[in-house]
Amino acid sequence: MGLLYLLLNNPLAFVLTAVPFLYSVVIHEVAHGWVAYKMGDPTAKWLGRLTLNPLKHLDPIGTLMLFLVGFGWAKPVPININNIANKRMGLIFVSSAGILANILFATIVALVFYRLSSPAPSGILKHIVDNVFRINIVLAALNLIPIPPLDGSKILMGIAPRETQYFLARLEPYGFFIIIGLLYLGVLDPLISFIGSAIVTLIKTLIF
Repeated sequence: MGLLYLLLNNPLAFVLTAVPFLYSVVIHEVAHGWVAYKMGDPTAKWLGRLTLNPLKHLDPIGTLMLFLVGFGWAKPVPININNIANKRMGLIFVSSAGILANILFATIVALVFYRLSSPAPSGILKHIVDNVFRINIVLAALNLIPIPPLDGSKILMGIAPRETQYFLARLEPYGFFIIIGLLYLGVLDPLISFIGSAIVTLIKTLIF
């Protein structure tokens, strides 16, 4: 279900879904750029992408898809891996950063609102908290899947032999269509649910 449906039929639900999703994606992208900057690549900083201003990260097509089908994306933060001394480690750390940022964000939300808050959140606040937690878990789980251009494929490229790297690089121009097709067929849903459940279990273990 796209956000356009929510906007037309339930504006409040639209806001409570769109805003957490937007900032969760922004945090994901900024994390990539920040780690790359710390490892020696200033590209994202030079282009003004190390900011939480969502206008710097919106992708027109990704935003349109989000409204129409409920699946969208932001502009990837530009990374020049050649600026990083150890390219393999750079690829692994930079690609992992967005996933870890989403898991950390979800963990903080769970710790503050589910573990430490008394009384527990209710009403609109509970809806926002639940959305933030769920969206960040889904983003982390989705990006762990090793299909280009998802982060999982970049992590795999950082640890795999050259033959696998070349295969993933050749696959990347078609990755978007593969992901859309797998989502349409429902193939990715159980995989995302499985990975997401594992992440939730990890978070529960850490904070409870």
